[in-house]
Formats: sequence, structure tokens, C-alpha cells
Amino acid sequence: MITSMSNPRIKQVIQWQTKAKERRKDRVFIVEGTKMYQEAPEAAVREVYVSQGYLERLKKSDGAGHENEGLVDKLANTGYEAVADEVFAKMSDTQTPQGILAVMEQPEYELNLLLTMDNPLFIVLENIQDPGNLGTILRTGEGAGITGVIMSDNTVDIFNPKVIRSTMGSIFRVPFLYEADLLKVMERFHEAGIETYAAHLQGKVYYDNCSFREPTAFLIGNEGKGLTEELARAASSYLKIPMEGMVESLNAGVAAALLMYEAHRQRFG
Repeated sequence: MITSMSNPRIKQVIQWQTKAKERRKDRVFIVEGTKMYQEAPEAAVREVYVSQGYLERLKKSDGAGHENEGLVDKLANTGYEAVADEVFAKMSDTQTPQGILAVMEQPEYELNLLLTMDNPLFIVLENIQDPGNLGTILRTGEGAGITGVIMSDNTVDIFNPKVIRSTMGSIFRVPFLYEADLLKVMERFHEAGIETYAAHLQGKVYYDNCSFREPTAFLIGNEGKGLTEELARAASSYLKIPMEGMVESLNAGVAAALLMYEAHRQRFG
């Protein structure tokens, strides 16, 4: 059992938790909690750390109960390192640690492969800064059946612990990638016959009057500034979401959800 904060492995996990640069360098990210660990692909698990208290609770329950279903077997398969509770609390990014933490390999996806998927539905995010927004968009996107999320380089790090928590496991299943030049991505979309729609204040057509049954990509901009003019102009069309009262725009995650689920309704409703 690891009982010291000076342990090199503990120091390394804390670095991965707190520094995007370290995560990028080592191509890893951290997930916490029983649900996230159980949903994590075993092949992508590098390391697992379990608190002493968590192990004691698991032993008392004999691994029984819906929450622990298959957990003991998975821990046997991935292996784990026991950690003193006070040390685990320092490793965790949450105020009330659940007692289990896994170091995961970062997945890699290619735009070329995503473009070959049948009747794709993409979300393109430009400079989204709020971790909760990004995580929510990923999770909502899985529910709506999107093909993938394409992000500008200056979008918040998708492996930020707050983003990971907000995805509630969708990080393992929704393809995503960062692109340095979204204008080139737009060119690729248009070459592939994908209609691109910018959610924009200058839009004249309400989103539910558009057809998203064919290959589609929605463009969502920064929470405060929206899309840059350059990227917005590259879209096939502008669309708008109805607004009443004094409201000018919606939260980026809410706007993305409305568009994605309208596409889902049209395609599968």
C-alpha cells in the first residue's frame, strides 16, 4: 500500500490531474469513480489506484450489489495499487473522492475515417472554454447519435478532469479530435457533401425549419463571442433558435443539444 505523498507515482498522477501539458506529453487522462472505471475500456487502462477505505467497503460487500457488478473481476484484470485514504484524497480532483481512480490512454481518431461513416452528424466547436459545456455537449451528442465532435485548438482541454466528469462516460464512446484549421475542415465537409449550419444571431431561418436528414455539421462558437466571422462565413447556412424576452443567446451546451436532437428527431422520429 502506498502511504506517502512523496511516492513518485502519486506525484505523477497529481501532475496528470492538474496539468494539461503533462497529459498531452504522456498521452493519458484520469477518470474517477466506480461508474467511470467500470465503463472504461480495459485495453486503455494503464494504472488503477484504490483507496484503503474503498477496498474495505468492497470486501464487506463481497463485491455484491448492482454498483459493484463485475467490479472485482475488472480490478483483477487491470490490477490496482492500494493507497492510504489521506494520500488518495490528495490524488483526487473531487472534494469527496469515491475511492477509485484510473489512468487511461488517450484515444485517437482520424477525420478521414469519420467522414466515411454513413450519413454523418458532426458538432464543430470553436473556442469553447467552459469544461462543463464541453462535457455536456459530448454526453448529449452520444444520446443524439452524433458521429463526432471537431474542436478548434483553443477549445478547452477535453481531458480536463471537469470535462471528463461531465461526460459521464461518453468520453469513451464519442469520437473527437482537435483541428488547427477549422476552415480546412469545412472544405473537407463540403467536398464530402456535408451541409454545415452556423448557429448565428444573423440567422433568418429557425432551426426546426431546416432539414438535417442528410449529412450535417453544426457550428457552435465561444460562450461569449460566438463564432468568428471567418468560420461563420464558411458555413453553408445560418440558422437561429427562437428567443423571447430580453434573451439574446443560449448557453452553448443548450444550443448544441437543441440542434443535435432536432437532427435526431428528423432522422429517427
